Amino acid sequence: AVGVSTLAAGHKTLVPAIINELKKQGADDIIVFVGGVIPRQDYDYLYEAGVKGIYGPGTPIPASAKDVLEQIKRAVAKV
Repeated sequence: AVGVSTLAAGHKTLVPAIINELKKQGADDIIVFVGGVIPRQDYDYLYEAGVKGIYGPGTPIPASAKDVLEQIKRAVAKV
């Protein structure tokens, strides 16, 4: 899994670029999560790009950790 923290509004270019590069390298099985200051209106765009979880300011750490672990378990079960 890869976690990307973004605070400078680069999430709509940086995150899809990371996901595309992972695919090019044959690593499309790597799950990408994003945290930081991301406007809610950009969530769908990031999910469509392949992000599996988005955790904005105020997200409880236990909730985000649980979600990350569940996503990883699902991905491993598919292999």
